[in-house]
Amino acid sequence: MDSAALRDLLISWANLSSGSDNFPGLYRMRLALAAEFATLPGATVEHVPLAGTPAQALRIRVRPAAPLQLLFSGHFDTVYGADSPFQRCTLLDDDTLRGPGVADMKGGLVVILAALREFETSPSAARLGYEVLLTPDEEIGSFGSGPLFAAAAASRRFALALVYEPARPNGDVVHSRKGTGNFVATCYGRAAHAASPTRAGRNAIAALAEFLAAAHRVPDELPGVMLNIGNIRGGGPATNVVPDFAEAQLDLRVTRIADRDPFIARLLALAAPINARDGLHLALSGAFNRPPKESGPVEAVALAALQQSARELGLAPFTSVHTGGASDGNNLAAAGLPNLDALGPIGDRLHSADEFVRVGSIGERARLTARLLEKLASGEVRLPPLP
Repeated sequence: MDSAALRDLLISWANLSSGSDNFPGLYRMRLALAAEFATLPGATVEHVPLAGTPAQALRIRVRPAAPLQLLFSGHFDTVYGADSPFQRCTLLDDDTLRGPGVADMKGGLVVILAALREFETSPSAARLGYEVLLTPDEEIGSFGSGPLFAAAAASRRFALALVYEPARPNGDVVHSRKGTGNFVATCYGRAAHAASPTRAGRNAIAALAEFLAAAHRVPDELPGVMLNIGNIRGGGPATNVVPDFAEAQLDLRVTRIADRDPFIARLLALAAPINARDGLHLALSGAFNRPPKESGPVEAVALAALQQSARELGLAPFTSVHTGGASDGNNLAAAGLPNLDALGPIGDRLHSADEFVRVGSIGERARLTARLLEKLASGEVRLPPLP
């Protein structure tokens, strides 16, 4: 694989602005991807409409009748909108490319393409078919593309999915991820003049602050959960009015599906004493949009094969870790399709103007995937049946 050619392809893709809400940019990026993936032998390319958004996904299929089928997952949206000042790539040195989405995850898309091109030269290629599903809304929760993942898993066609989020900075891949939820704590009080001698007011901001201070300590009580207090708003421009409204946005994360109900129950228990007071009401609303990605026997066999492939290629050893960040691997696992995640290139500083990728790792990770595919296609490695 020509490292310079892979780098230049990544630069051309990363310089195409495709923030999740930049629909013209997502359109241009989708066309660029379609042109490259269409060069795979026998590929059929489909542009897939999504409900609730003008953006479309891209589906590429090769040998759908082959006895063994794999799903490749990637996204082509980034967190950098059309008005972001971070729009262009800069080569900091021979092995460090800084740019929007170079690691998360346009670098991963280059890895997929390069790996499949390499695999197509294998004598075992005819025995393995695959679908590449590239989506435009991962950074905002995959609400439009979520049904595509559910349908792929429900079809029972695929033995395994491979997800190309960036590898950890030390090269590790990911076997499990926390599930994520977006919630809002809303408190209603009673407005009154701040100097009322009867103290008729009920301060919604003070009550919400009491709840948030207690909620912030819940992760210390319940292992495996995380809570972040985000935006807070309440009251009005006049400070001589007791505020009757306040709300806060909460980011909740859980390691296991079994953690969700106790987590919510604990938060509701913290709200109960506030709701028992005259003139105050605190409500919690929201949902978990991505369940946890847990690991099972299929992932264990695939990981061992991936590590053996790295040894055969003379690549640096790596292991598999748990991480708090979610991905489309969560959606696939929740729908019943085992998957290995973080198979993309090595990078860091994601979602910042310092995001970078190690250029040499692009080709390395592509060769790693190609070797894994050869092992699966030849029958050297056999995956357990789906649960």
